[in-house]
Amino acid sequence: MVSNSDLFSISNQKQFEKIALKTFRYQYENNLVYQEFCNLLHTDVQKVKTLQQIPFLPIQFYKSHTVVSNNETPQAIFTSSGTTGMTTSKHLVTDVTLYEESYRRGFSQFYGNIENYVVLALLPSYLEREGSSLIYMVEDLIQLSNQPESGFYLNNHEELIEKLIALDNSGQNVILIGVTYALLDLIEKRKFQLQNTIIMETGGMKGKRKEMIREELHEQLCAGFGVSSIHSEYGMTELLSQAYSLGEGIFECPSWMQILIRDTEDALSYITNGKTGGINVIDLANRNSCSFIATQDLGKKYTNGTFEVLGRFDNSDIRGCNLMVV
Repeated sequence: MVSNSDLFSISNQKQFEKIALKTFRYQYENNLVYQEFCNLLHTDVQKVKTLQQIPFLPIQFYKSHTVVSNNETPQAIFTSSGTTGMTTSKHLVTDVTLYEESYRRGFSQFYGNIENYVVLALLPSYLEREGSSLIYMVEDLIQLSNQPESGFYLNNHEELIEKLIALDNSGQNVILIGVTYALLDLIEKRKFQLQNTIIMETGGMKGKRKEMIREELHEQLCAGFGVSSIHSEYGMTELLSQAYSLGEGIFECPSWMQILIRDTEDALSYITNGKTGGINVIDLANRNSCSFIATQDLGKKYTNGTFEVLGRFDNSDIRGCNLMVV
């Protein structure tokens, strides 16, 4: 078992690979769903020596199977959003302190001390349901900010508009984290010229608006909020870590998380940097579930390890993943 101190003190690629391979072997032995998946791929565990040789579990398995690597009672169960009648993902978290340490350290790595910010959250679709890992994280960040002005907003846009303008005018550093459609709703009611505020979108129209390409979306948000760039957070129910973009849609992972880009025609092969393919995520904080996830997102990776998210697969585009009945 990898200790928390080893996990969060990774400082180079060699360390990352060593801990990833150790985690792979641990999860193969202790996660029955992952073990069955690896066996169906005829994986010889002893011959897995590189990240590229590790099997990545299709993310859909979190909808149909219990993906855990121990027998402990879950401390939290995070669920994905979905339309009525749709099967949602469930992530059973047996050590919620691992999640807390991951997102706290991840935020600090990119933004510094949380106490330097007022955190405002405009996350209506997430607030209106149970089991959101994003709400869990943001609620904790609001508490950690130790700022009485920090808080959630649902449909009280006028109150948020007044608060945002007053805080920004006072010189206070602010982070407004919002679901995409709600941020667009806000700038339709009021145009801003913000000097001290970071706008962070979490992605997704949640069926409320037509999907937009990133360039068009960020252009509208920049114009509406009067800022030069839009920050983004890349996370999901099935992960315990987040990547962040400080602008231009270019994401960077914390040191215990990496992505690989798989071939869209062959899920077990990888493509070169700069080409579009499926995003595979290694999240070493997912120690108690599965650290190796083949997502349904399309993206590109660059030589410095940063990446872009370009869209999602249609179900018809997912090949080579359905080895077990999902």
